[in-house]
Amino acid sequence: MTKVFASIGECMIELADAGGGLYRRGFAGDTLNTAWGVRGLTDPAEVSVRYVTRVGDDAPSDEMLGFFAGAGIDTSHVGRVPGRPVGLYMIALQGFERSFTYWRDTSAAKLLAADRDALRAALADAACIYLSGITLAILPPEHRGNLFAVLAEARARGAMIAFDANIRLRLWPSLDALRVGLEEGYRAATIALPTFPDESEIFGDTSPEAMIERVAGYGVPEIVVKDGAEPCTLQAGGRIEAIPAVRVAEPLDTTGAGDSFNAGYLAARLAGREPAEAVRLAHKVAARVICSRGALIDMGALREVAQAG
Repeated sequence: MTKVFASIGECMIELADAGGGLYRRGFAGDTLNTAWGVRGLTDPAEVSVRYVTRVGDDAPSDEMLGFFAGAGIDTSHVGRVPGRPVGLYMIALQGFERSFTYWRDTSAAKLLAADRDALRAALADAACIYLSGITLAILPPEHRGNLFAVLAEARARGAMIAFDANIRLRLWPSLDALRVGLEEGYRAATIALPTFPDESEIFGDTSPEAMIERVAGYGVPEIVVKDGAEPCTLQAGGRIEAIPAVRVAEPLDTTGAGDSFNAGYLAARLAGREPAEAVRLAHKVAARVICSRGALIDMGALREVAQAG
């Protein structure tokens, strides 16, 4: 039976400097990046990848939906919001690190959880549901309540709920609001995918082990702490293990490294692989992604990583 992986969030139009005052347009966003990775790493006969969001009724929205469908991503639960555009961001690259400027205040994706029944239908058959702190940050509080109610139902029926805090402080009205939102996200999750450098600044965790202790306190049974090129720290099955990253001598672009790590980990867990084995695949996926420009690498390259194990 085909398993459903459902990723919830916002995809945006991406403008990247192509030189000479020109920009190259693409589509990306943290939860879309992870959905893309899971699609490339899994067999469509075994895993159906679904993106859950809302878009507008304009030409860029049509093109975005065509992009999803062309990648083999299910768009049957992407809602349309007349008169609302999709968000847009522009990239500035310094070395292999990027900075971003956003235009998303009226984005259609902000209404992705407005209808609880529609959201319930989108997630009813999902074996694994993935969301991020950005997903939570763009939602009005009452819509966030809809999302958490539906996630609680999914968790009760045995679905994996994976959460990456993916901290963007400027999306939240205050630091306290961010902390509360992330804690709610963790309480909904069965798999946590925090990033140590980012989250330690917010919560004051002094080590990956301290971060695991805090996140486990929210009731999360499986925790994977990412730490860039440093070892990943895993807690699963009652034990903690540090698993070295795959070293890359000269990374080209770190955009999407964490999103692709998440894709590798969740694709492996959907296939029934043990958590430590899933981390090792995730490291390989992330290492491959940072050797290319952009968050979305060719599906063929992802299949090669999956086949190599």
